[in-house]
Amino acid sequence: MNIVLSDNGNHAKFCPLTLTKPVGELRMGILKISEKYQKRLFKEGIEAQIYFETEDYLQTKFPKCTASSFIWINAQVLPDKILIQEILEMIEGEQLMKDGLLIAYHSRKDGLQKESQSIPIVIKERWDLYQQNDHALNEDYNFLTHGRLSQKISGTNQILGDRVFLEQGAKVECSILNSLSGPIYLDEDSEIMEGSVVRGGLALGKHAALKLGTKIYGPTTIGDYSKVGGEVNNCIFQSFSNKGHDGFLGNSLIGEWCNLGADTNTSNLKNNYGAVKTYSYETGKLEQTNVTFMGLAMGDHSKCGINTMFNTATTVGVSANVFDGGFPPKFIESFAWGAEAVFDFDKAMEVAERVYERRNQELTPTDIAILRHIFDNRTK
Repeated sequence: MNIVLSDNGNHAKFCPLTLTKPVGELRMGILKISEKYQKRLFKEGIEAQIYFETEDYLQTKFPKCTASSFIWINAQVLPDKILIQEILEMIEGEQLMKDGLLIAYHSRKDGLQKESQSIPIVIKERWDLYQQNDHALNEDYNFLTHGRLSQKISGTNQILGDRVFLEQGAKVECSILNSLSGPIYLDEDSEIMEGSVVRGGLALGKHAALKLGTKIYGPTTIGDYSKVGGEVNNCIFQSFSNKGHDGFLGNSLIGEWCNLGADTNTSNLKNNYGAVKTYSYETGKLEQTNVTFMGLAMGDHSKCGINTMFNTATTVGVSANVFDGGFPPKFIESFAWGAEAVFDFDKAMEVAERVYERRNQELTPTDIAILRHIFDNRTK
């Protein structure tokens, strides 16, 4: 089955995270959106090939479908069991709707409109990723662990509740794991180091780690190969990113290949407790939201120095280097170097290649072309 995950014209709503990827490649809960569809369909006996409908400069890495028969799906809609069954039952030309929103169609949009009976998670803005992460984490946890037994959990830990699941190779010692408020899922070869306190939900990805004495609360996702320490509340790290030391990060979205220096802190609430303004990639300026709690949104490859202080609802683009004293601006452009300069593109690629090599990954010509496009199309 050919599945096309479409940005549905809303790619910019999820920048800076989607500057380097389609909406369907975002991680939320435990799995990426594309993985949610692929794994749920596979469980129904269907091998799905995932394609993307996204920005032109991304299509080389994330190819579009050229077949005449496919299922188009709005990538802002996360699947549940009912939705998967409805997709499998679609006939050619049929459209699947939910309260006026197009969820899916089969090959073309000239047939019957059918109202979905599912109650899916729909992400309309980037902050929906962390605001609805609790729901997504529970959905993924129930799907991935149904009918399975966790690996043995060491007796050195204090466990509250019965929703802690360790995959093969996962390790946790001398820590407090409270799953009464949400599930705790440790993927393959992940580790929670001694003295950590986790109040679920938590998704800890493959080969990811919580450093000594980490404090996690509020539904948090830490993607594959990421390392996190300090105090973290209701955040999502995509993959391959590090916040290895003390400091507070709350209601924040961190891309891939990011590094937050020791004692980096984010404000996630204004002193007047009012709704925040944040940078919009659609309008190119700060826009008012109805959100009270919002921390940092950071694009791939960006880094900040030790003791960095981020103001409420700060947005950082791709491959930016944030340093200097005081609060940086609420919007930091891609490839920024400190307060005023621009990060030389060739030097940025040297750093990226070095970082990839440390994780046994390859920075491909396609990756470089995407980053070049972002560099050439900076808004400042």
